[in-house]
Amino acid sequence: MNVPGRDLILIHPANDAKKELLGCIATVTNHTGIGKGSNSRKALEKLKTIVYAALEREEEIKISIQSKKEIV
Repeated sequence: MNVPGRDLILIHPANDAKKELLGCIATVTNHTGIGKGSNSRKALEKLKTIVYAALEREEEIKISIQSKKEIV
């Protein structure tokens, strides 16, 4: 992904990708529309709990980003 001014991808809370993100990833508990979701802070806290526990166990952590093509 080529995002001007960015070398890394951050993960942080955001409920509206278009308004709140620029090359970042946001966790949400529910998708509410294209690029939108709800309860992003709650979802991020859950993700952090899982990831930090895995890091403590010295496990490898991978993120897979997939696109689901909508059939019209």
